[in-house]
Amino acid sequence: MTDSVEFSRDELMEVNAARALAGARSCFVGIGLPSTAANLARATVNPELVLIYESGTIGSKPNRLPLSIGDGELAETADAVVSVPEVFNYWLQGGRIDVGFLGAAQVDRYANINTTVVDRGPGRSEARLPGAGGAPEIAANCGEVLMVLRHSTRNFVKKIDFVTTLGHGSGPGDRAELGLPGAGPVAVITDLGILRPDDSTAELFLTEVHPGVTVEQVRAATGWELKVADEVVTTEPPTSQELTALRALKAAGRSTAV
Repeated sequence: MTDSVEFSRDELMEVNAARALAGARSCFVGIGLPSTAANLARATVNPELVLIYESGTIGSKPNRLPLSIGDGELAETADAVVSVPEVFNYWLQGGRIDVGFLGAAQVDRYANINTTVVDRGPGRSEARLPGAGGAPEIAANCGEVLMVLRHSTRNFVKKIDFVTTLGHGSGPGDRAELGLPGAGPVAVITDLGILRPDDSTAELFLTEVHPGVTVEQVRAATGWELKVADEVVTTEPPTSQELTALRALKAAGRSTAV
């Protein structure tokens, strides 16, 4: 029996993204939706999760959603603060982080990420995006990678305009050929459902939909011919406890921003 509570599609996405961290020991956290999911995981399914941010904070325990990787709340609540070279060279490249959690502006069928530039069409200048940050190193070296973003044909495209961060390249074997030690993306969590790479082709396919969402809706929001699991599971709705924790984090973040 599930709680009778109302929730938005964004909340469905954020709660399911947090649940994906239930078994992780450490997570290299991207700002935005990944940070929301990681902090919600600490408040719900995984209180012992060690959050690591690109600015060098290890074991951060913020009481609100951080505004950026340079937010003082991350350093003030951390177990340790190290230099950026150390967090990348020793912790990340040393294979000491279980999960990397990333967002994306565009993603293709092999979970390659674009956060650099978007082609807006003839006669229009390119749209510049925030860029790579530490995402390429995170995707290369973490034990595995989770991704979270909203689902539309604008974001899920047949061909990304720029490869900022390699997911599975052009298919199986590409990561190994490049010497990347991590497993790469293992799940893409959206406001419609969850996609995972096929074991044999590395192509993303639909494995779960959220309550109230149909397979046809997900296919219509995807810029390629999306493959679907033989049995698509419906995710569990958020519980009242999960929603309370999520909304409290967001409310605390809003009050700080003001």
